[in-house]
Amino acid sequence: MANTYTQIYLQIVFVVKGRQNLISENNREELQKFISGIVQNRGQKLIAIYCMPDHTHLLVGFKPSISISDLVRDIKAGSSKFINEQNWIQGKFNWQEGFGAFSYGHWDLDKVAKYVLNQKEHHTKKRFKEEYLELLKEFDISYDQKYLFDFEE
Repeated sequence: MANTYTQIYLQIVFVVKGRQNLISENNREELQKFISGIVQNRGQKLIAIYCMPDHTHLLVGFKPSISISDLVRDIKAGSSKFINEQNWIQGKFNWQEGFGAFSYGHWDLDKVAKYVLNQKEHHTKKRFKEEYLELLKEFDISYDQKYLFDFEE
């Protein structure tokens, strides 16, 4: 789009259906590369990604050529199909419904990218539920408990 200038950075978070640990360390990098390709093919800029066994964080430089929901739908559908075609798990792989999207300014990119890339170490100290609820609180996002991700207790 001519004369359209934006600076939109989003951290996107979504989880494996049932919060099962289905993304193995052996397959993590290949899945991250596949998701990176989806993001790039949709005209967006992937800044950082880290797939934990049960959830994924992405930091995306977002252009307004596609809606956030459409991008996440494409990532989840494409990566689910990829995982199932690779036969990485017994049964069928799916992502849980919904996602979180949190916006940041340009000055926060280095800090947020390090946070995304450091998920493995981060989760030795903090469980995903605690992390996600803190994000919702930090961004002053009201929510209904019954519509949150399924969390392991």
